[in-house]
Amino acid sequence: MHMRMGAMVGPERGRYATKIERMLSDARWAEEAGLSSLWIPQIPDDFDALTAAALIGSATDRIEIGTAVVPVQPRHPVALAQQVLSTQAACGGRLALGLGVSHHWIIEDMMGLPYEHPVRTMRSYLDVLDAALAGPGMVEVDNDDFHIANPLDITDLAPTPVLLAALGPRMLTLAGERADGTILWMADERAIEGHIAPRINDAAARAGRSAPRVVAGVPVCLCAPDEVDAAVERTNRILSEAEISPNYQRLMDQGEATAVGDLLAAGTESMIESRLRSFADAGATDVSVRVVPIGEGRDQLLASSRRTRAYLASLGGVVR
Repeated sequence: MHMRMGAMVGPERGRYATKIERMLSDARWAEEAGLSSLWIPQIPDDFDALTAAALIGSATDRIEIGTAVVPVQPRHPVALAQQVLSTQAACGGRLALGLGVSHHWIIEDMMGLPYEHPVRTMRSYLDVLDAALAGPGMVEVDNDDFHIANPLDITDLAPTPVLLAALGPRMLTLAGERADGTILWMADERAIEGHIAPRINDAAARAGRSAPRVVAGVPVCLCAPDEVDAAVERTNRILSEAEISPNYQRLMDQGEATAVGDLLAAGTESMIESRLRSFADAGATDVSVRVVPIGEGRDQLLASSRRTRAYLASLGGVVR
C-alpha cells in the first residue's frame, strides 16, 4: 500500500517582512515537487494557519492544503466555520481542516480559557461544524455547549474533510466516529500500530464510515550515516518544545520514542525510505515531513535543506 507524502510548511522563524513570500515559496516547491499535501502547523505565537492556507490556496493549483491543527477553544464554532468556508473558497475545494483541543499550557495558562472536558468540547464543536460545512443554509445546534441558530451562505464547495489531533483513546474513538482521520505529532511506529490505528479504524468501522486517514508527522534529514547523530541532536533542539505536554507524554508512553529526535528519518536515501516505510507498515496512510537541515551557518543549512527537498521530490509524492 502506498503512503501519501506531504510536507509541513509555515512554522519557520524569520523576519515577518518576508514571512509570506517564504511561506508561499515553500508551498510552490511542495506542489512542483509532486507532493500530495502540505500541512500548516498552528504555533501559539506565529502566523494564523487558516490565513496561511487561504494565501497558499491562491498561490497553488493542485496540492491539498491542511491545517495541523487549529485549536477550537479560542474560536466560536460559527466564527470558525465562517473562516473555514471562506478559506475553502480560496483553496478551490482543496482544504483539509485539522482541528485539536491543544494543550492546557496553551489554552489555560497562555489564553486564560478553561481546559476542561476536551472530548466533549470537540464533540460539541463537531456538531456545529457538521451542520455548517454541509452547505449553505441554517446552522441549528443545541447541545451541552452551544445553542445556535445562525444562517451561513458562504460557499457551496462541500464537503470539507475534517481531521482531529487525536492522541488518547476517547479522542481517537471520536475521530473514527465523526471525522475523516487524525493528524499526529510525537507518534512513533509502535504507538501508531498498537494504539492509534486500531482504535480509530475500529471506531470508523463501527460507525459505518470509510477507513480514516492517519497522518504521521515525521522529521527528515538526508545526510551521511556518520551525521545522523548530529541530525538527531538538532531535531531535539529545534522541535522539542511540545514534549513537555502531558498529552504527548501519554502518547509517547504508547510507543518507544522518548524525544522527537527518535522519530527522525535520517541518513542515506535507503535509510530514510526504510524508516518511512515502517510508518506505512504501522498503519499511517499519509506522512507529513518536516525537513530538518544540518550544518554550520546559513549556507550549510540551506544546502542541507535543498538536498533533502530534492530527495523528497524524487519520490513522486508517495512512499512505496
